[in-house]
Amino acid sequence: MMNDVFHALSDDTRRAMLRDLSLGERTVSELAAPHQMTLAAASKHIKTLERAGLLRREIRWRTHVCHLEAAPLQKAITELQYYERFWTNRLDTLEGLLRAEDAKKKPTKPEGQKS
Repeated sequence: MMNDVFHALSDDTRRAMLRDLSLGERTVSELAAPHQMTLAAASKHIKTLERAGLLRREIRWRTHVCHLEAAPLQKAITELQYYERFWTNRLDTLEGLLRAEDAKKKPTKPEGQKS
């Protein structure tokens, strides 16, 4: 499931569709319009979002209305937070090493010399 979420989020068009859906429900035509794509192309993107659980489609008469399903996004955030902690710790260690190295390089003033 998580692989499907990250796959869905890997595409600019699908991320834009999710941003549009965060403002409220949209029809397939409304999701396709800003991208100047055919309904068939939009439908492929929507199916990818559905497979990832990020979108729910409802059929009203002949119109397909899409809704954002945000729960999988929270799971993705939780997954990424592990790596954020990992890299933050690594960067903190690197910063400490660089500061220590810089401190060694600073010239020392001879005794008796005024600032």
